[in-house]
Amino acid sequence: MTKFEDIGQLFRSHFAAMQRLAMLILRDDSASRDIVHDIFESLLISGRSEVSEAYLLQAVRNRCLKHIRSLSAQERLKEIYSINATEIAEEYWPDDAVIEQIQSTVSNDLTEACRRVFKLRFSDGKSYQEIAETLGISKVAVYKHLRHAIDVLRQKINQNG
Repeated sequence: MTKFEDIGQLFRSHFAAMQRLAMLILRDDSASRDIVHDIFESLLISGRSEVSEAYLLQAVRNRCLKHIRSLSAQERLKEIYSINATEIAEEYWPDDAVIEQIQSTVSNDLTEACRRVFKLRFSDGKSYQEIAETLGISKVAVYKHLRHAIDVLRQKINQNG
C-alpha cells in the first residue's frame, strides 16, 4: 500500500472518533471538521502514515485547544459555555471608557517588563511558558509581572469607578 492509501485507511477508521472528540471540545461542527481534515492534510504533507489512534486523538485535542486560544475572550466564553451572543448581557462587558482606561493604565503605569508580559498574555494569548521562552525569563517571573499588572489595573479602575 502507498502512503496515500494508508492515510486513507486511517481516515476511514478514525475520522468519526476524531470528529466526536473535536465536537465535545469545541461544540462547533464546522470547526471540528476543519480541525480533523487539517490533521489528515498534515499527515499527507509529511508522509506519515504509521500513527496510532492515540496520536490522532491527541492531535485533535491539541488543535482544538490551539483554536480556542486563538479566539477572543468573548468568543472563548461563548465556546466554553455554548451560549449565544444574545444571551450575554452587554452591560457585563467593559464599555469603551473602561477599555480606554485599561489601555491608558497599561501604557502609562506599568513598567516596560510588565507591559510586555501583559500584552503577550492578553493581546497575543500566549501561555506562561510561551511568554517565558519569548522573553527569556522564568514562568514565576511571568506570573509576578502579570500579578503586578492586574493589581495596578484593579487599583486604577477602583479609584475611578
